Amino acid sequence: MTSPFAPSSRSAVAPFEVMDVLATVARMRAEGREVISLCAGEPSQGAPGPVQAAAAAIHAEGRPLGYTPALGTAALRAAIAGHYRRWYGLDVDPTEVAVTTGSSGGFVLAFLAAFDHGDRVALARPGYPAYRNILAGLGCEVVDIATGPAERYQPTVAQLEVEHARSPLAGLVLASPANPTGTMLDRGELTAIAAWCSAHGVRLVSDEIYHGVTYGEGPDAKGVCAREVDEHAIVVSSFSKYWGMTGWRLGWLLVPQDLRAAVDALAGNIALCPPAAAQEAAVAAFSEESYRQCEAALVDFGRARELLLERVPELGWGAAAPADGAFYYWADLGDQLAGFADAREYASALLEATGVAVTPGGDFDPVEGSHCVRLSLAAGPEAIAEALERIIAWQDSRRSPGARR
Repeated sequence: MTSPFAPSSRSAVAPFEVMDVLATVARMRAEGREVISLCAGEPSQGAPGPVQAAAAAIHAEGRPLGYTPALGTAALRAAIAGHYRRWYGLDVDPTEVAVTTGSSGGFVLAFLAAFDHGDRVALARPGYPAYRNILAGLGCEVVDIATGPAERYQPTVAQLEVEHARSPLAGLVLASPANPTGTMLDRGELTAIAAWCSAHGVRLVSDEIYHGVTYGEGPDAKGVCAREVDEHAIVVSSFSKYWGMTGWRLGWLLVPQDLRAAVDALAGNIALCPPAAAQEAAVAAFSEESYRQCEAALVDFGRARELLLERVPELGWGAAAPADGAFYYWADLGDQLAGFADAREYASALLEATGVAVTPGGDFDPVEGSHCVRLSLAAGPEAIAEALERIIAWQDSRRSPGARR
């Protein structure tokens, strides 16, 4: 019988292409095949030891875990504020911190609090697809800022001027380091964009979940926090990447004064509170031992990045983003796409032939992503080294006489 009902128009967001790749990875592994997955942005080291020990102790006590305050426990909010003093020299009041159910929950709260239905919100393309999909689901108009090598895959003030002149913008979502490109804005670039946003009444939302997963040196090596240059900016961060705590589902916001009551009310209605046990254990993420373990993991990410960059000429791909931070490599496939309809078909053939899974670019760039791929370095240097051997050998075999073209 045909249903008289249908999904809402706001739910008509694009599914993630990568989920099909991950389903194929699961099938192949179930069949006993060895697969190297360079798809997910999921650090392989897991949570730091002190966090795991704290979680084990919490559960061993057997005490009931009830609701916490909607914006998180006082202890965790204070610990996060202390982190901003440690990394950025910022005096953040714990009342500015809102603990969320992952950065995803943080984006929902931030977008609901800051933007109205129909507001125009700009973001870089390529970019993390959840920005686009959450905004679209909330009825906002997503404004693509097309970026490439000339812009180092980050939006510029000149581009914002053009879009704002066409029709006023209400917001801008930035990510530094960015997903999928790994590119970063330096202090001067971020300051210029923040000043433009302030002058034009455009709310800046800064995704900083990859702060710390960076490879430079100097006072801004961890990344520049938007709160340093714009008191009205919303900062989004997470325990998932630097601390390797993806499944713990904990993130946070730094909320400007004018939005604190709204975020508090929304948080209590949408999720009641973030996971209680995860919050208690996460305080240990800011211990000296946890920082030490995270820095050790960063060394491995750096080794994986160096291995990849050394072999880029052998890959024979096209234009690529400079991987300043995060653990991704975003590149056009160039001539290696010959014989394939798009990057999705290339990735599927690569996976079946070699057992190496990469992410087709359509999720991140619905316009130009059909000929791009993203590699995740989070699997570690050994996995990256083996995966590169397989990819290069497979591509070379396709160029040999009689190979499929």
